Amino acid sequence: MSLAVMPCTDRAVWDGYVDQFQGHPQQLWGWGETKGMHGWSVDRVLVTDDENILGCAQLLIRKLPFPFRALVYVPRGPMCSADHATAVLDQLAEYASSRHRGVALSIEPDWDAESAFAPAVAAAGFTPSSNTVLIPRTLILDLAKSDDELMAEMSKSTRANIRKAMRSEVEFRKVQTPAELEQVLGIYHETADRAGFGIHEDQYYRDIFANLGEGSPIIGAFDGGQLLAFVWLSRSGATAFELYGGVSAEGQKQRVNYGVKWAALQAMREDGCARYDFNGLLNDGISDFKKQFAKHENLLMGTWEKPLSPLYPVYARAMPAARKGLQAARKALPAARRGLQNALPAARKALPAARSFLGRVTQR
Repeated sequence: MSLAVMPCTDRAVWDGYVDQFQGHPQQLWGWGETKGMHGWSVDRVLVTDDENILGCAQLLIRKLPFPFRALVYVPRGPMCSADHATAVLDQLAEYASSRHRGVALSIEPDWDAESAFAPAVAAAGFTPSSNTVLIPRTLILDLAKSDDELMAEMSKSTRANIRKAMRSEVEFRKVQTPAELEQVLGIYHETADRAGFGIHEDQYYRDIFANLGEGSPIIGAFDGGQLLAFVWLSRSGATAFELYGGVSAEGQKQRVNYGVKWAALQAMREDGCARYDFNGLLNDGISDFKKQFAKHENLLMGTWEKPLSPLYPVYARAMPAARKGLQAARKALPAARRGLQNALPAARKALPAARSFLGRVTQR
Protein backbone atom coordinates (compact mmCIF):
# COMPACT_ATOMS: atom_id res chain seq x y z
CA MET A 1 0.00 0.00 0.00
CA SER A 2 1.42 3.37 -1.07
CA LEU A 3 0.47 6.32 1.15
CA ALA A 4 0.47 9.97 0.15
CA VAL A 5 -0.55 13.37 1.55
CA MET A 6 -2.53 15.70 -0.69
CA PRO A 7 -4.06 19.11 0.00
CA CYS A 8 -7.80 19.80 0.03
CA THR A 9 -8.80 23.25 -1.23
CA ASP A 10 -12.57 22.91 -1.47
CA ARG A 11 -14.59 23.94 1.60
CA ALA A 12 -17.59 21.70 0.93
CA VAL A 13 -15.39 18.67 0.25
CA TRP A 14 -13.33 19.30 3.36
CA ASP A 15 -16.28 19.75 5.72
CA GLY A 16 -17.80 16.62 4.16
CA TYR A 17 -14.74 14.63 5.25
CA VAL A 18 -14.95 16.14 8.75
CA ASP A 19 -18.48 14.81 9.07
CA GLN A 20 -17.59 11.48 7.41
CA PHE A 21 -14.91 10.88 10.04
CA GLN A 22 -17.18 12.25 12.79
CA GLY A 23 -14.60 14.95 13.31
CA HIS A 24 -14.47 17.78 15.79
CA PRO A 25 -15.73 21.31 14.92
CA GLN A 26 -12.23 22.72 15.40
CA GLN A 27 -11.33 20.80 12.27
CA LEU A 28 -13.99 22.62 10.22
CA TRP A 29 -12.94 24.89 7.37
CA GLY A 30 -14.40 27.98 9.04
CA TRP A 31 -12.37 27.49 12.21
CA GLY A 32 -9.21 27.33 10.13
CA GLU A 33 -10.27 30.47 8.25
CA THR A 34 -10.51 32.34 11.54
CA LYS A 35 -7.13 31.13 12.79
CA GLY A 36 -5.68 32.10 9.41
CA MET A 37 -6.83 35.69 10.02
CA HIS A 38 -5.17 35.82 13.43
CA GLY A 39 -1.56 34.76 13.20
CA TRP A 40 -1.65 31.21 11.84
CA SER A 41 -1.30 29.64 8.41
CA VAL A 42 -3.65 26.79 7.49
CA ASP A 43 -3.05 23.62 5.49
CA ARG A 44 -5.83 21.03 5.11
CA VAL A 45 -4.58 17.65 3.97
CA LEU A 46 -5.90 14.19 3.16
CA VAL A 47 -3.89 11.02 3.77
CA THR A 48 -4.61 8.50 1.02
CA ASP A 49 -3.60 5.04 -0.04
CA ASP A 50 -3.95 3.94 -3.64
CA GLU A 51 -7.77 4.18 -3.56
CA ASN A 52 -9.09 5.45 -0.23
CA ILE A 53 -8.95 8.43 2.13
CA LEU A 54 -7.50 6.99 5.36
CA GLY A 55 -7.57 10.20 7.36
CA CYS A 56 -7.34 13.95 7.29
CA ALA A 57 -6.11 16.86 9.38
CA GLN A 58 -6.38 20.63 9.44
CA LEU A 59 -2.84 21.80 10.19
CA LEU A 60 -2.31 25.17 11.85
CA ILE A 61 1.19 26.53 11.31
CA ARG A 62 2.68 29.20 13.56
CA LYS A 63 5.96 30.84 12.58
CA LEU A 64 8.53 30.79 15.37
CA PRO A 65 11.66 32.88 15.92
CA PHE A 66 14.83 31.67 14.22
CA PRO A 67 16.11 29.00 14.39
CA PHE A 68 12.92 27.09 15.32
CA ARG A 69 11.08 28.03 12.10
CA ALA A 70 7.53 26.75 12.80
CA LEU A 71 5.19 24.78 15.01
CA VAL A 72 2.60 22.59 13.26
CA TYR A 73 -0.48 22.04 15.42
CA VAL A 74 -3.60 19.91 14.94
CA PRO A 75 -6.47 20.96 17.27
CA ARG A 76 -8.75 18.02 18.11
CA GLY A 77 -7.33 15.96 15.28
CA PRO A 78 -6.31 14.18 13.16
CA MET A 79 -9.38 12.32 11.98
CA CYS A 80 -9.05 8.63 11.19
CA SER A 81 -9.78 5.17 12.56
CA ALA A 82 -7.64 3.62 15.28
CA ASP A 83 -6.45 0.99 12.78
CA HIS A 84 -4.98 3.69 10.54
CA ALA A 85 -3.82 6.14 13.22
CA THR A 86 -0.12 5.20 13.23
CA ALA A 87 0.16 5.28 9.44
CA VAL A 88 -1.75 8.58 9.20
CA LEU A 89 0.41 10.21 11.89
CA ASP A 90 3.62 9.00 10.24
CA GLN A 91 2.56 10.64 7.00
CA LEU A 92 1.49 13.88 8.69
CA ALA A 93 4.79 14.14 10.58
CA GLU A 94 6.82 13.62 7.42
CA TYR A 95 4.71 16.21 5.61
CA ALA A 96 4.97 18.74 8.47
CA SER A 97 8.74 18.38 8.39
CA SER A 98 9.25 18.57 4.63
CA ARG A 99 6.52 21.07 3.71
CA HIS A 100 6.49 23.39 6.73
CA ARG A 101 9.90 22.68 8.31
CA GLY A 102 8.27 22.34 11.71
CA VAL A 103 10.24 21.95 14.91
CA ALA A 104 7.47 19.64 16.09
CA LEU A 105 4.07 18.27 15.15
CA SER A 106 1.72 18.85 18.07
CA ILE A 107 -1.65 17.09 18.21
CA GLU A 108 -4.56 17.23 20.66
CA PRO A 109 -6.84 14.45 19.40
CA ASP A 110 -10.54 14.11 20.13
CA TRP A 111 -9.81 10.58 21.39
CA ASP A 112 -10.32 9.10 24.86
CA ALA A 113 -7.18 8.58 26.93
CA GLU A 114 -7.94 4.87 27.39
CA SER A 115 -8.94 4.18 23.79
CA ALA A 116 -7.14 2.08 21.17
CA PHE A 117 -5.72 5.32 19.74
CA ALA A 118 -3.25 5.80 22.61
CA PRO A 119 -0.84 2.97 21.67
CA ALA A 120 -1.16 3.92 17.99
CA VAL A 121 -0.05 7.50 18.76
CA ALA A 122 2.91 6.26 20.80
CA ALA A 123 3.87 3.86 18.02
CA ALA A 124 4.13 6.82 15.63
CA GLY A 125 6.83 8.39 17.82
CA PHE A 126 4.71 10.91 19.73
CA THR A 127 5.18 11.56 23.45
CA PRO A 128 2.96 13.45 25.96
CA SER A 129 3.61 17.17 26.24
CA SER A 130 2.74 19.83 28.83
CA ASN A 131 2.32 22.49 26.10
CA THR A 132 -1.45 22.17 26.30
CA VAL A 133 -3.90 24.42 24.47
CA LEU A 134 -7.16 22.44 24.80
CA ILE A 135 -7.75 20.95 28.23
CA PRO A 136 -8.12 17.13 28.09
CA ARG A 137 -10.15 16.84 31.31
CA THR A 138 -13.68 17.68 30.28
CA LEU A 139 -17.35 16.73 30.45
CA ILE A 140 -19.05 15.17 27.43
CA LEU A 141 -22.77 14.43 27.39
CA ASP A 142 -24.44 11.78 25.25
CA LEU A 143 -27.23 13.61 23.42
CA ALA A 144 -28.93 10.33 22.54
CA LYS A 145 -30.23 10.34 26.12
CA SER A 146 -33.70 11.65 26.93
CA ASP A 147 -34.35 14.83 28.91
CA ASP A 148 -35.13 12.77 31.99
CA GLU A 149 -31.91 10.77 31.62
CA LEU A 150 -29.82 13.92 31.23
CA MET A 151 -31.46 15.59 34.21
CA ALA A 152 -30.99 12.50 36.37
CA GLU A 153 -27.24 13.12 36.12
CA MET A 154 -27.57 16.68 37.45
CA SER A 155 -27.70 17.97 40.99
CA LYS A 156 -31.11 18.61 42.49
CA SER A 157 -30.53 22.37 42.65
CA THR A 158 -29.45 22.43 38.99
CA ARG A 159 -32.67 20.71 37.90
CA ALA A 160 -34.69 23.19 39.96
CA ASN A 161 -32.86 26.19 38.47
CA ILE A 162 -33.39 24.88 34.94
CA ARG A 163 -37.11 24.33 35.48
CA LYS A 164 -37.51 27.76 37.04
CA ALA A 165 -35.70 29.41 34.13
CA MET A 166 -37.74 27.52 31.53
CA ARG A 167 -41.01 28.58 33.22
CA SER A 168 -39.99 32.24 33.18
CA GLU A 169 -40.80 34.77 30.46
CA VAL A 170 -37.19 34.69 29.27
CA GLU A 171 -36.87 33.55 25.64
CA PHE A 172 -34.13 31.08 24.77
CA ARG A 173 -33.11 31.20 21.10
CA LYS A 174 -30.20 31.57 18.71
CA VAL A 175 -28.46 34.92 18.31
CA GLN A 176 -29.28 36.14 14.82
CA THR A 177 -28.15 39.71 14.12
CA PRO A 178 -24.92 41.73 14.32
CA ALA A 179 -26.54 43.90 17.01
CA GLU A 180 -27.26 40.82 19.12
CA LEU A 181 -23.69 39.65 18.59
CA GLU A 182 -22.47 42.96 20.04
CA GLN A 183 -24.60 42.27 23.13
CA VAL A 184 -22.87 38.90 23.38
CA LEU A 185 -19.47 40.58 23.30
CA GLY A 186 -20.55 43.09 25.93
CA ILE A 187 -21.61 40.33 28.33
CA TYR A 188 -18.43 38.38 27.57
CA HIS A 189 -16.33 41.40 28.57
CA GLU A 190 -18.39 41.74 31.74
CA THR A 191 -17.94 38.04 32.55
CA ALA A 192 -14.17 38.15 31.89
CA ASP A 193 -13.77 41.18 34.14
CA ARG A 194 -15.78 39.51 36.90
CA ALA A 195 -14.00 36.13 36.67
CA GLY A 196 -10.54 37.53 35.89
CA PHE A 197 -9.72 35.66 32.67
CA GLY A 198 -8.20 37.07 29.49
CA ILE A 199 -9.97 37.28 26.15
CA HIS A 200 -9.18 38.09 22.53
CA GLU A 201 -9.97 41.34 20.76
CA ASP A 202 -13.59 41.67 19.66
CA GLN A 203 -12.81 41.21 15.97
CA TYR A 204 -11.60 37.68 16.65
CA TYR A 205 -15.08 36.69 17.86
CA ARG A 206 -16.80 38.50 15.01
CA ASP A 207 -14.62 36.53 12.59
CA ILE A 208 -15.60 33.22 14.22
CA PHE A 209 -19.28 34.12 13.87
CA ALA A 210 -18.82 35.07 10.20
CA ASN A 211 -16.48 32.26 9.12
CA LEU A 212 -18.23 29.32 10.78
CA GLY A 213 -21.75 30.46 9.97
CA GLU A 214 -24.22 27.70 10.86
CA GLY A 215 -21.33 25.87 12.49
CA SER A 216 -21.12 28.54 15.21
CA PRO A 217 -24.53 28.82 16.93
CA ILE A 218 -24.92 31.13 19.91
CA ILE A 219 -27.83 30.30 22.22
CA GLY A 220 -29.02 33.36 24.12
CA ALA A 221 -31.42 34.12 26.98
CA PHE A 222 -33.42 37.21 26.03
CA ASP A 223 -35.67 39.36 28.18
CA GLY A 224 -37.43 41.24 25.40
CA GLY A 225 -34.56 42.55 23.30
CA GLN A 226 -32.07 42.45 26.17
CA LEU A 227 -29.57 39.59 26.29
CA LEU A 228 -29.01 38.18 29.78
CA ALA A 229 -26.76 35.15 29.10
CA PHE A 230 -25.34 33.12 26.25
CA VAL A 231 -23.59 29.87 25.33
CA TRP A 232 -21.45 30.10 22.18
CA LEU A 233 -20.72 26.81 20.44
CA SER A 234 -19.04 25.37 17.40
CA ARG A 235 -20.59 22.25 15.93
CA SER A 236 -19.82 19.59 13.35
CA GLY A 237 -22.14 16.80 12.33
CA ALA A 238 -21.27 14.72 15.40
CA THR A 239 -20.05 17.10 18.10
CA ALA A 240 -21.15 20.32 19.76
CA PHE A 241 -18.27 22.11 21.49
CA GLU A 242 -18.64 25.03 23.88
CA LEU A 243 -16.41 27.93 22.91
CA TYR A 244 -17.51 30.70 25.26
CA GLY A 245 -20.22 31.61 27.70
CA GLY A 246 -21.29 34.57 29.78
CA VAL A 247 -24.01 35.99 31.98
CA SER A 248 -24.88 39.53 33.02
CA ALA A 249 -25.40 40.58 36.63
CA GLU A 250 -29.17 40.56 36.05
CA GLY A 251 -28.90 37.15 34.39
CA GLN A 252 -27.08 35.83 37.44
CA LYS A 253 -29.79 37.17 39.68
CA GLN A 254 -32.44 35.34 37.64
CA ARG A 255 -30.20 32.22 37.28
CA VAL A 256 -30.84 32.12 33.55
CA ASN A 257 -27.33 30.72 33.01
CA TYR A 258 -28.82 27.35 33.97
CA GLY A 259 -31.66 27.73 31.50
CA VAL A 260 -29.45 28.83 28.62
CA LYS A 261 -27.14 25.84 29.13
CA TRP A 262 -30.14 23.51 29.01
CA ALA A 263 -31.46 25.28 25.92
CA ALA A 264 -28.07 24.83 24.25
CA LEU A 265 -28.08 21.08 24.97
CA GLN A 266 -31.53 20.71 23.46
CA ALA A 267 -30.73 22.88 20.43
CA MET A 268 -27.64 20.82 19.59
CA ARG A 269 -29.59 17.57 19.92
CA GLU A 270 -32.26 18.97 17.57
CA ASP A 271 -29.46 19.90 15.12
CA GLY A 272 -28.38 16.25 15.04
CA CYS A 273 -25.27 16.29 17.24
CA ALA A 274 -24.54 13.08 19.14
CA ARG A 275 -22.27 14.51 21.84
CA TYR A 276 -21.90 17.78 23.73
CA ASP A 277 -18.44 18.77 24.99
CA PHE A 278 -18.27 21.39 27.77
CA ASN A 279 -14.68 22.23 26.71
CA GLY A 280 -12.42 21.65 29.63
CA LEU A 281 -12.56 21.45 33.42
CA LEU A 282 -10.19 23.39 35.64
CA ASN A 283 -10.23 24.01 39.38
CA ASP A 284 -12.24 27.22 39.12
CA GLY A 285 -15.75 28.55 39.58
CA ILE A 286 -16.68 28.18 35.92
CA SER A 287 -15.75 24.49 36.01
CA ASP A 288 -17.69 24.02 39.25
CA PHE A 289 -20.73 25.34 37.40
CA LYS A 290 -20.17 22.94 34.49
CA LYS A 291 -19.82 19.96 36.82
CA GLN A 292 -23.34 20.50 38.12
CA PHE A 293 -24.65 19.11 34.81
CA ALA A 294 -23.34 15.54 35.23
CA LYS A 295 -21.85 13.15 37.77
CA HIS A 296 -19.02 11.96 35.53
CA GLU A 297 -15.97 13.45 33.84
CA ASN A 298 -14.18 12.56 30.59
CA LEU A 299 -10.46 12.44 29.94
CA LEU A 300 -9.16 12.85 26.40
CA MET A 301 -5.63 11.97 25.32
CA GLY A 302 -4.25 15.44 25.85
CA THR A 303 -1.28 16.97 24.03
CA TRP A 304 1.25 14.79 22.19
CA GLU A 305 4.25 16.00 20.21
CA LYS A 306 6.65 14.46 17.75
CA PRO A 307 10.07 16.16 17.40
CA LEU A 308 10.89 17.11 13.83
CA SER A 309 14.16 18.98 14.44
CA PRO A 310 17.35 18.56 16.50
CA LEU A 311 16.33 21.87 18.14
CA TYR A 312 13.19 20.36 19.64
CA PRO A 313 14.64 19.95 23.19
CA VAL A 314 15.45 23.68 23.29
CA TYR A 315 11.99 24.54 21.98
CA ALA A 316 10.33 22.21 24.51
CA ARG A 317 12.10 23.99 27.39
CA ALA A 318 11.36 27.50 26.11
CA MET A 319 7.71 27.01 25.16
CA PRO A 320 6.20 26.73 28.68
CA ALA A 321 7.79 30.02 29.78
CA ALA A 322 6.58 31.79 26.62
CA ARG A 323 3.06 30.42 27.09
CA LYS A 324 3.01 31.47 30.74
CA GLY A 325 3.96 35.01 29.75
CA LEU A 326 1.20 35.15 27.15
CA GLN A 327 -1.37 33.89 29.66
CA ALA A 328 -0.27 36.48 32.21
CA ALA A 329 -0.63 39.23 29.60
CA ARG A 330 -4.15 38.11 28.70
CA LYS A 331 -5.18 37.96 32.36
CA ALA A 332 -3.89 41.51 32.83
CA LEU A 333 -6.10 42.84 30.04
CA PRO A 334 -9.36 43.01 32.04
CA ALA A 335 -7.68 45.08 34.77
CA ALA A 336 -6.10 47.35 32.16
CA ARG A 337 -9.48 47.73 30.49
CA ARG A 338 -11.13 48.66 33.78
CA GLY A 339 -8.39 51.19 34.47
CA LEU A 340 -8.94 52.79 31.09
CA GLN A 341 -12.69 52.89 31.60
CA ASN A 342 -12.22 54.55 35.00
CA ALA A 343 -9.82 57.11 33.55
CA LEU A 344 -12.08 58.14 30.67
CA PRO A 345 -14.62 60.17 32.71
CA ALA A 346 -11.85 62.21 34.33
CA ALA A 347 -10.21 62.76 30.95
CA ARG A 348 -13.50 63.94 29.43
CA LYS A 349 -14.03 66.28 32.38
CA ALA A 350 -10.57 67.79 31.94
CA LEU A 351 -10.86 68.16 28.16
CA PRO A 352 -12.70 71.55 28.07
CA ALA A 353 -10.11 73.14 30.38
CA ALA A 354 -7.30 71.72 28.27
CA ARG A 355 -8.86 73.07 25.09
CA SER A 356 -9.28 76.50 26.71
CA PHE A 357 -5.66 76.55 27.84
CA LEU A 358 -4.45 75.43 24.40
CA GLY A 359 -6.50 78.18 22.79
CA ARG A 360 -4.95 80.86 25.01
CA VAL A 361 -1.45 79.56 24.31
CA THR A 362 -1.91 79.48 20.53
CA GLN A 363 -3.32 83.02 20.54
CA ARG A 364 -0.14 84.45 22.08
